[in-house]
Amino acid sequence: MEFLYLFIGAVIGAIGGFFISKKLSATEQDYNKLEQQVNESKTSLEEYKQEVAVHLDSSAQLLAQMNETCKTAMTQMEKSTLLLNKANSETNAMPFFSKETEAQIRSNPQKVKSSRSRKTEQLTEAPLDYSSDPSGLFNDNKQIVTNSPS
Repeated sequence: MEFLYLFIGAVIGAIGGFFISKKLSATEQDYNKLEQQVNESKTSLEEYKQEVAVHLDSSAQLLAQMNETCKTAMTQMEKSTLLLNKANSETNAMPFFSKETEAQIRSNPQKVKSSRSRKTEQLTEAPLDYSSDPSGLFNDNKQIVTNSPS
């Protein structure tokens, strides 16, 4: 009888151990899956950090390049302004007309002003490219269509 109790206890223990081990192994599998997901998340986070670092580095390089370009443009603008000011000062030093021409213009102001005066006559005639015989195209009269099929 003891053997029977021992046998029944072993069977019950084996069945209980089977279910307990199955339950524990499912939990362990879930734990392993979660641990794998955590590791994947960590690696993707590290990759993202590296991408962001590379992006920020390239942005910093582009901004530095833009700064250099702006500095170059500013120096070119300063040089152009200096050249333009120099050219203006040189042209002011040299007169447009010679001294003789300026003296002649100053001595005869009536000739200069008379050439500038314009005729202020009122024209009453139509220009020559207008027809003297109106066609009546813009009148409200109904026009006859000559190429109609009727």
